[in-house]
Amino acid sequence: MPELPEVETILRGISPHLIGQKVHAVHVRQSRLRWPVPDKLAQILTGQTIDAVKRRAKYLLLRTSAGSLMIHLGMSGSLRIVNDEIPPGKHDHVDICLDGLTLRFRDPRRFGSMFWLDPGSDSHPLLDKLGPEPFSGMFNGEYLYRITRKRRVAVKQLIMNSQVVAGVGNIYANEALFRAGIRPDRAAGRISRIRYENLAECIKKVLSDAIKQGGTTLRDFSGGHGQPGYFQQSLNVYGRGNQTCVVCLRPLKVIRLGQRSTVFCNRCQT
Repeated sequence: MPELPEVETILRGISPHLIGQKVHAVHVRQSRLRWPVPDKLAQILTGQTIDAVKRRAKYLLLRTSAGSLMIHLGMSGSLRIVNDEIPPGKHDHVDICLDGLTLRFRDPRRFGSMFWLDPGSDSHPLLDKLGPEPFSGMFNGEYLYRITRKRRVAVKQLIMNSQVVAGVGNIYANEALFRAGIRPDRAAGRISRIRYENLAECIKKVLSDAIKQGGTTLRDFSGGHGQPGYFQQSLNVYGRGNQTCVVCLRPLKVIRLGQRSTVFCNRCQT
């Protein structure tokens, strides 16, 4: 599933081609995604100018004066800028047509979604309960320490909770905890303030590094023009179960937390 760095990479790739452009047509070939595509999407969006493209957690928002199109890529979705002469493929479900270019939504598994938000509003049930953005001033070690007192949940599950912090998925939770030297199964309420300060900075750094490298190439992910991401080459623990730790050279451990595979070093992370 595309995580925050992948979505940010896509945003940066498509934004220059969208902002200030008028939508000439919208073609919905398959409306049955995770939730149905709004019936009147083509009617509402056609003729509108895209004023901005924003990200909230793993959601993209295409803003116009008539409202905003909220897009989630699901497990296998992608958004690409293509020449309008390129015919759609089997899994290309929605086209937003501009001047000579098309923003094309592709989703083989159809777990993605599209919703329409009212003008000037960012309110939606999927957005309203999200926690702070990891790069925002609200997200820091003091915040993590304060909300975790007396909580027994594993720290990895905590930072993957979108109501705690928006957009930290499985890949980057594994990597941030390794950098911070914290076992992923440690009870959140038993971690000190200073260690949370370090963890918050490691979360920001691992996400920032991934964005700089264009995200992580896993299964279906590629950027806004189809380029792969290269952060996978920098992964220290994710997907490396039973291989040797890059620091101490001991075998990495693999456990299950919240139905997710979790890899860590039993020596470097305490």
